[in-house]
Amino acid sequence: MPNYIWAFLIALIVALIVTPGVIVLANKTGAMDAPDARKVHKGAMPRIGGLAIYAGFMAAVLTMLNFGELTEEVANGVKGLLLGGTLIVMLGLIDDYRNLPAKVKLLGQIVAACVVVFFDVRIDFITDPFGDFLYLEYLAVPATVFWIVGLTNTVNLIDGLDGLAAGVSVIASVTIFLVALQQEVMVVALFTAALAGSAFGFLRYNFNPAKIFMGDTGSMFLGFILAGISVIGAVKSAATIALIVPILALGVPIMDTAFAIIRRYRGGVPIFKPDKGHLHHRLLDLGFTQKQAVLLMYVISALLGLSAVVLNEVSGGMSIVIVACVLLVVFLGARKLGIFRLKAN
Repeated sequence: MPNYIWAFLIALIVALIVTPGVIVLANKTGAMDAPDARKVHKGAMPRIGGLAIYAGFMAAVLTMLNFGELTEEVANGVKGLLLGGTLIVMLGLIDDYRNLPAKVKLLGQIVAACVVVFFDVRIDFITDPFGDFLYLEYLAVPATVFWIVGLTNTVNLIDGLDGLAAGVSVIASVTIFLVALQQEVMVVALFTAALAGSAFGFLRYNFNPAKIFMGDTGSMFLGFILAGISVIGAVKSAATIALIVPILALGVPIMDTAFAIIRRYRGGVPIFKPDKGHLHHRLLDLGFTQKQAVLLMYVISALLGLSAVVLNEVSGGMSIVIVACVLLVVFLGARKLGIFRLKAN
């Protein structure tokens, strides 16, 4: 079997085995998520499930990745991503126990992103739908840090219902995996297979009714790795995997975050102040159950992921049409749901 299949299976099995132990650990050490007015769960819940996702991912990558087959540039990038991912897990773990201030958490995310950049993982250029290059030059480092920190927080913010962040991350990982196979970027294929396997294994305990939450430990790690993987993909390929594919693959959390910023700005409240206006909150208000809302968002994510895969196969003009249609549908749907209106907690 190909290495990426083994990576998926190893990550899946490790996450399945480790998660029950993490549940016990969380209960004994007090890593519990208490309910409040903004959250939908009713009782205290273990919330360091990201440790199981991290364990599955690292076990798969370190077992199946042959550093000797990589170029020096890509090998350094992989080392930087694994080190930065470990730092982001440590940051998330502290936050799950201590509830760090938002500014402190953001600073920690920036430091982890800078570690990846230190290992020469940068977005040096982007491509437009017609294949033309736009070199970022002195903007490469801040653009890379912004990209990594931004995606880290988008997955973090969508983690509001049982199984939502884990399932969306699985779909995003599979999407980037398929595009990586199309472009024969095998290191990205292996990483995304490992990430999909670990998140899918954890989903066994996280889908409604959840036995454990991933916490910031897991949600930040998933976003961080997906962001870093896409940049490493850009090192190997000048095609759409560098930017557009990850944006579409993570379209649900990215758009939900963008709408939250617009909504809070229009309402005159701080951008980092939580509210109950996220997409999953709106679906619950419409009468959806948690399972129904999560499954609907899975479907939306899968359709966005499919459009990303198709985008990689079409010409420049057609890709513009696809992206424009996606944006139009998303905007109209968001207005219909009242995403842009601020709602009191």
